[in-house]
Amino acid sequence: MHSLVRSKRAALAAASATFLVAAGAPAAAAQMTPGTPTPGVTPFIAFVPLTGDQLWAVSGVEFTIAPLPGTVSKPVHATYSLNYLQQRGYVDFGQGKITVPVFGLYPNQHNTITVKVDFQDGTNDTMPIDFKTNNYQDPNRIYDRPNVVRRRGASDALGFDFFYMKSQLGSPVIVDSDGQLRWEVPNVPGTMSSTFTNNGFVVAASQSLQLYRAELDGTVSQASTLQSWDGTNFSHSIDNGKYGLAGELDVQQGSQTELRSTATEFDPTSGHDWHEWNLDQIISDYMRSHGDDPTKFVRPQTDWFHMNMVFYDASDDSLVVSSRENFVMKLDYGSGSIKWIFGDPTKYWHTFASLRNISLTLEGGGLVPIGQHSTTIAPDGNLLLFNNGTPSFNEPAGAPAGSKRKYSAVSSYVVDEFHRTVQQAWSFDYGQALRSPLCSSARQVSDGSVLVDYAQADNKQHARLVGLNPGHQVVFDYAYANPGGCNTSWNAQPIALDSMTFQ
Repeated sequence: MHSLVRSKRAALAAASATFLVAAGAPAAAAQMTPGTPTPGVTPFIAFVPLTGDQLWAVSGVEFTIAPLPGTVSKPVHATYSLNYLQQRGYVDFGQGKITVPVFGLYPNQHNTITVKVDFQDGTNDTMPIDFKTNNYQDPNRIYDRPNVVRRRGASDALGFDFFYMKSQLGSPVIVDSDGQLRWEVPNVPGTMSSTFTNNGFVVAASQSLQLYRAELDGTVSQASTLQSWDGTNFSHSIDNGKYGLAGELDVQQGSQTELRSTATEFDPTSGHDWHEWNLDQIISDYMRSHGDDPTKFVRPQTDWFHMNMVFYDASDDSLVVSSRENFVMKLDYGSGSIKWIFGDPTKYWHTFASLRNISLTLEGGGLVPIGQHSTTIAPDGNLLLFNNGTPSFNEPAGAPAGSKRKYSAVSSYVVDEFHRTVQQAWSFDYGQALRSPLCSSARQVSDGSVLVDYAQADNKQHARLVGLNPGHQVVFDYAYANPGGCNTSWNAQPIALDSMTFQ
């Protein structure tokens, strides 16, 4: 059931009056009448119908979902242009009807929704709606029942209020900083390879090149199939690239599969593969040209490289690549040439002079990357990564696998490419109390707040989602049961559900 309260606010009244007189229009202001919302595919989604006889006067529609009493996260807020709604089939000029998709609702709650219709004359029509959602039980029995280690307090400042987990159990899952589940939909394949872009999720089906698109209104469609030159499937992360999205591929070469050593950038709509970087070839060519035998290091028959992240750095038109088995490296986007590498000098790679000579040296103390994931260039310009502390698994017999730590950390570095040095800007290790040997992530937002995902915490029993304020103090800590591997949340990222714009 729902109740409606109407209010009308005239903005730019003088300008509006001038427009109406000049156009010879009637003095009555345009307005819309709301109908009963209908539920979406899950209780997190609903559709609010609006009717009126002057749709031509509408410029856009907004909605806001008020936070529940006692919670801290910001209201969910989204703005739709009329053009966007029309393209999505939510405008019927013949019947004078606009349907407003509302997402981010609390399940099994009376949600206070405010719908605002913006008119071209500067006025607007505001409609508060009380909508009771149905109950929701997560089919995985995980995301709707976190163990609250620390709940965000009312005075806890944080630069983000919502985040999504990349789940291998189904669709990506959106949660707010209070630990409330706010979005999940059916019919989306579980996979590590997903990202949020252009106001929707792009999901690559596990062990394939098939791409899906999941909109926040619950619509799921097959978007395209990656037209890779020789890739067989996506292996790990998908993130923003220079022109489209960037990810990692397994590649078939004759009878052999080159595991996790090819990066790609592609158009998720058409599936067109713009560029591929084969690290087997790039590193072999470099080592050979500098006097080393690459066949001792580059071993395509094995998972020798294990690329788990490729991130585009617009500041110098380059790619930051994470090799879990070896190091972090930076490549020139256009040529693929190696700019530098940075990793644990006790690993096998450091025994080769050609690689050692282009490596960065850590100065002033701190942690080198060991078994790292989620390598990005943060908004402050620093290299940021989740520093797992796990040694290599696939080195040749007798070759050094590197150091091992009993805890994991988040590491931020200032890189001086000219002098080939690195300084640790800061590190967060949670008192050395948590270790996540594989997967995991750390993503920073513009104010310096960080979302940390310990994908295999507590002896691999939980995914721990931890929010850090700009001073790197823990603001929240939610533990989700992990049924195995990195299934619950292999990576996680903040998402601005409080300020969405659909054009």
